[in-house]
Amino acid sequence: CSQFSKGVYAIMGLYDRRTVNMLMSFCGSLHVCFVTPSFPVQTNNQFVLQLRPQLQEPLMALLEHFYWTRFVYMYSSDSGEDASMHISFTVTLAPAQIAAQKRNLKNYHYILANLGFLDLNVTEFQKLGPNVTGFQLVNRSDPAVQKINQNWLDFDNKDLKVARRRLKYTGALTYDGVSVMATAFQNLRRQRIDISRRGNAGECLANPPAPWGQGIDIQRALQQVRLEGLTGHVQFDERGHRTNYTLTVMELSHIGPRKIGFWNEKRGYVNTAIYRPMQEEFYNVQNKTYIVTTILEAPYMMLKKNHEQFLGNDKYEGYCAELAAEIAKHVGFTYRLELVGDGKYGARDPETKMWNGMVGELVYGKADMAVAPLTITLVREQVIDFTKPFMSLGISIMIKKPTKSKPGVFSFLDPLAYEIWMCIVFAYIGVSVVLFLVSRFSPYEWNGEESDDEDETTPEYTNDFGIFNSLWFSLGAFMQQGCDISPRSLSGRIVGGVWWFFTLIIISSYTANLAAFLTVERMVSPIESAEDLAKQTEIAYGTLDGGSTKEFFRRSKIAVFEKMWSYMRSADPSVFVKSTSEGVIRVRKSKGKYAYLLESSMNEYIEQRKPCDTMKVGGNLDSKGYGVATPKGSPLRIPVNLAVLKLNEQAVLDKLKNKWWYDKGECGHKDSGRKDKTSALSLSNVAGVFYILIGGLGLAMLVALVEFCYKSRIESRRMKLIDAAMMSTSLGGIAVAGGGAVAGGLGVGPSGLGGENGRVVAHDFPKAGAQGLPCMSKAAGLGLSSTGM
Repeated sequence: CSQFSKGVYAIMGLYDRRTVNMLMSFCGSLHVCFVTPSFPVQTNNQFVLQLRPQLQEPLMALLEHFYWTRFVYMYSSDSGEDASMHISFTVTLAPAQIAAQKRNLKNYHYILANLGFLDLNVTEFQKLGPNVTGFQLVNRSDPAVQKINQNWLDFDNKDLKVARRRLKYTGALTYDGVSVMATAFQNLRRQRIDISRRGNAGECLANPPAPWGQGIDIQRALQQVRLEGLTGHVQFDERGHRTNYTLTVMELSHIGPRKIGFWNEKRGYVNTAIYRPMQEEFYNVQNKTYIVTTILEAPYMMLKKNHEQFLGNDKYEGYCAELAAEIAKHVGFTYRLELVGDGKYGARDPETKMWNGMVGELVYGKADMAVAPLTITLVREQVIDFTKPFMSLGISIMIKKPTKSKPGVFSFLDPLAYEIWMCIVFAYIGVSVVLFLVSRFSPYEWNGEESDDEDETTPEYTNDFGIFNSLWFSLGAFMQQGCDISPRSLSGRIVGGVWWFFTLIIISSYTANLAAFLTVERMVSPIESAEDLAKQTEIAYGTLDGGSTKEFFRRSKIAVFEKMWSYMRSADPSVFVKSTSEGVIRVRKSKGKYAYLLESSMNEYIEQRKPCDTMKVGGNLDSKGYGVATPKGSPLRIPVNLAVLKLNEQAVLDKLKNKWWYDKGECGHKDSGRKDKTSALSLSNVAGVFYILIGGLGLAMLVALVEFCYKSRIESRRMKLIDAAMMSTSLGGIAVAGGGAVAGGLGVGPSGLGGENGRVVAHDFPKAGAQGLPCMSKAAGLGLSSTGM
C-alpha cells in the first residue's frame, strides 16, 4: 500500500508460492498490473501478465510424439522452476543427480521441463550418453540476442567485477518484460491517454479498497503489446498468458546439445531432426560390447549340437547368428548374444500397456540390439527403431501334406469325366442304330446279285450294314482305324461324317489332356487359399499367440480376415500356440484337421525339414519384412542400417537364405527332380491298357471256342441231313420229298430280314420235281452258305 500511495503505475517482479495469491489479490482489487517472469500459474486475473510461456501443451505434444503411456513427473515444491523435469519410466532428478545414476542413464529417457536447455551444465552426464530432451526459449543464433548477450557479458565484467556469465532465459524474460512496459507507456503517450495518479494510501487501505481508474487503460496497453524480444514473439491473450510463442526442442548428443524440432500453437510439435554424420552418431561405439537379444527359432537362431563345448556367441548357429556377425564385422563393434527371457517376440499388454519379449528388452534398456525374425510393424516402430528389411515375406498357410494320389489302373480314363464316357457309349450305340436304320430304308445301300440257280432269273439284293456291321463301322471310325465297308447312300454318309467329326474332337481333346493326367502324381489339397479356410469349419486354424500374425488378424478390416479372426478368438479349444514348433507339431499330429498361419519364410523352411510332411498352400496374405531393431535414438541405428543395405547389395543375404533353407534342406530343393518325374511314365500309369489288351485277347479266344462249338454243331446237323438224303436215294421213291424238305428247311433263313448279309430272294424256291437229288443238293448248298459266318 505504501508503494501504491507513491504513485506506482505497474509492478514488475517475482513471486513464490507464498506470495503469489496475495499479489494477485491486490492487483485485481486495485487494478494495478503485475508483469512477472516467474513460472506461470493458472489464473484469470487480467492484471497479471505472465512473460514465461506455459509448458503443458509442448510437453504433451512431445509425449505424444514419443508414444509414451507411462511416466513419472517430479518437481520442486519450493520454486517449481529449474528442478522441474520429466522422466520416462523413472523419477526425475536434477542434472547432478542424473549424473550419479551412471548405470541406469541409458535405460531411460529424460525430458527437462524448463525453458533453458542450453543454460544447464550438462558436462558431467554428457559423456554417459543418456537420452535427454528439453526446451529452449531463447534463440542464441539471433543477431539481436547475441548483441544483448555481449552487452550483458561486458556489464558483468566491468561494473560488477564478477565472472562473465551468459544471459540466461530468466534474464531474457526480465529484459522482455521491461521492453513490454516501455512499449506500452510509449503507446499510451502516443495516444494521449491521461494516466496521471490521483490517489493516496487510503484507497488501498479502504474496505473494500478503491481501484485505480486509469489501471484499466494501462492493462489494455500492456495486453496489446506486440514485439520481437529476446524470447521470441511477445504477445498476451485476454487472461494475461503468453501466446503465439515458439519453443525449440533440443536433445543431448555425444558431442553436445542439438536442435531436433520446434513447437508452436498452430503446428504443434514439428520434428526437424536430420541425420548426423557417422562419426557423431557412432561416437565411441568400438570401445563397447553390445548386448544383442535374440530368440531360438530355426533356422534363424539355433544351438549347435555340441553347444556345451562352446562359450559365448560360438554356441549359436543359423541365419541370424551369421547376420549378426556380418553386421558387427562391417560396423566394427563387439557384441554378446543373449536369448530373450520370456521367449517372445514382443507385444504390448492391453491392460498394463507394458511391452514384453525382445521389443520390451529394447524399450526398457536391457539390450542394445535385436537380431531375430522380428517383423517391422507400426506399433513396434513407435517405440523402437528398425533397419531396412533384411528379408521380405508374408503370412502364409501351412497344412499337412496330403498323400500323393497314385494313378489308378484305369487312370487313362481320367482325362474325360465319367459323364462324358457314358455319353460316348450311348452316342456309339445311337449312331450304329441310326446307320443301320437309314441303310435299311435307303435303296442305295442294297446290292443286286445274280442267283446261282439256273432256273432263277430274278437277282438277289444284299445290304452290308446289318446291325453288327453298323456297330463295327462305328467302332472302327471311333478308333480312327476304319473298316472295309462304307456307306454309299447320302443319308449313310451324313451319319458317318458327323460321327467322324465327333470322334475327331473327342480324341483330340482326350489326347491333349492325357499327358497331364498320366505324368503328374497329383496331391489333392483340401485348402488352397485363405478363402477356403474361412468358408469351412472342419479344419481348425490358428496363429502364434503374441506375435505380429495375430495382431494382423486383430486389426484387419478385410472381410475374409475379419471372419477368420472371429473364428480364431472364439474357438474352443484354443487355436493359438505358444511357439512355432508347437504349431508345426499340431499340424503334423492333427491328421489334416489343423492349419497353422505363419510367416512364409518359416513355412518354406519347415517344408524342407524331415519328415517332409508339411506344405505351403496359396499365396501370401500380406507383405512385410524382418528388420534389425535398436532402441529409440541408439547410436547403432544408422551404421547397422547401412550395414544391412550393404549386405543386401553384395548378395550376402541371398547366400545366407539359400544356405540355411535349401542347401541344408532335408527334402531336396523345391524344383529339383521335377523334370525327371514328369518325363517318363511308370507301369502303373498305363496298366489298365495292358489289362484291356489281355482281357480282349482272352475274350477273343473264348468267342473263337464258342464259334468252333457252334460251327461244329451246325456241320454235324448238315452231315446228318446229307447222310439221310443219300440213304433215301439208295432206297428210292422218297428222293423228291426229301429234297423238298431240305430246301424248305434251309430257305427260311435267307429270306428273312434278320440274315447277316440281308440276302433277299425275289422268287419262290424251285419246286422239287423229277430233278431229285441235284435240286436238293443246290438247296442244301444254299442253306449252308446262308448259315455260314
